Amino acid sequence: MGWFYPVLWLALMILFVIAEASTVQLVSIWLAAGSLAALIPAMLGMPLMVQIIVFLVVSAVCLIFTRPFVKKVLAVKKVNTNADRTIGEIGLVTETIDNTLESGRVMVDGLSWKARASDDSVLEAGTRVQVKEIHGVTLTVEKAV
Repeated sequence: MGWFYPVLWLALMILFVIAEASTVQLVSIWLAAGSLAALIPAMLGMPLMVQIIVFLVVSAVCLIFTRPFVKKVLAVKKVNTNADRTIGEIGLVTETIDNTLESGRVMVDGLSWKARASDDSVLEAGTRVQVKEIHGVTLTVEKAV
């Protein structure tokens, strides 16, 4: 049994690294670190219970203390699209906006957009509106002041 536990921890570490590479969720990598740490007492011939405790403690510490930092560093920044420039612009209702009928269109900067009213009011064609939000290809608008 002298070689079994070190090989087991090494195999687990490799499996966790492969799992992390497959999922990229920043969970399995900390288990791989715990497996690497448990490999040390296994190579020193310490009891299995000591190895398991080392694995659990190191994995938990890595997960709790480093995951938030690593997620912040690796966070993907939101890239604004050209459509985001539409927010705050003034447009003209070309088809009456009625949220209950799920109808309405607005012309903003020469482009026709599907539109919804921010306050569920009915906005008649010809009404000037201001764009408040954009969700996909639908603008959320309110009557311009």
